[in-house]
Amino acid sequence: MRFVKGIGTAAAAVVGSFAGNAWAAGPQPWDFNFQPAVTPVAERVHGFHELLLVLITLITLFVLALLLYTLWRFSAKRNPVPSRTTHNTLLEMMWTVVPVVILVVIAVPSFKLLYFEDVVPKADMTVKAIGKQWYWTYEYPDHGKISFDSLIVPDDQIKPGQLRLLETDTSVVVPVDTTVRVVVTAEDVLHAWAMPAFGVKIDAVPGRLNETWFKATREGTYYGQCSELCGVNHGFMPIRVEVVSREKFNSWVAGQKKAALGRSAPATLAGLATPAR
Repeated sequence: MRFVKGIGTAAAAVVGSFAGNAWAAGPQPWDFNFQPAVTPVAERVHGFHELLLVLITLITLFVLALLLYTLWRFSAKRNPVPSRTTHNTLLEMMWTVVPVVILVVIAVPSFKLLYFEDVVPKADMTVKAIGKQWYWTYEYPDHGKISFDSLIVPDDQIKPGQLRLLETDTSVVVPVDTTVRVVVTAEDVLHAWAMPAFGVKIDAVPGRLNETWFKATREGTYYGQCSELCGVNHGFMPIRVEVVSREKFNSWVAGQKKAALGRSAPATLAGLATPAR
């Protein structure tokens, strides 16, 4: 077991050496590995990936060695009179039992990971994401009437340091070390709310509420995209999540409530039917 863990650590180090800035938010030039994990789910996904990497590496090396040995040992030069052996009971049992054992080794952590991802723990707050053609609308039902649209920043408005096709005019803001329940739906067609650094990807289906969760353990700005082919502008509805301290989050919530109150005031004063966005 120590040998397998050692190989996994070494393989992860080799792969990670191609990943560029290991803790930079969002994709980086010449990235080779997953985006760095910032949630318990993503960490387990990465761990499962490393386990599979070890297994497929060992299987590939074993098959390669077997092929090379077969080419050498049973070449025409070394075996002018080939053997007529057609069965080997022990060998046939081994190539049946060993793959079953390998599948069990894969299945057990796989089912544990699926259960860990699927069962939403007791949440500290809820965010509702609504997919639309082609942008996202977010609501914070636990924090009053906070609701806003999040649209892509056009190429001609991208500022230095911003990421093309990933920047949005507004961001989902959540506090660090907080269990966030994400309720996802769609208004028109199928969408998918995906955040690689969180290990989250869930379909947004019209007329249906799906839910997932995350608990970001590091402050920063993280990027995702709609991962369901949803129309001509499918590639232009990114997701941006800012993970901040509890103090900054409370200040943001207060600012959002004040802004919503200010936007709703004209409707009260002038009798306009302009809802707070």
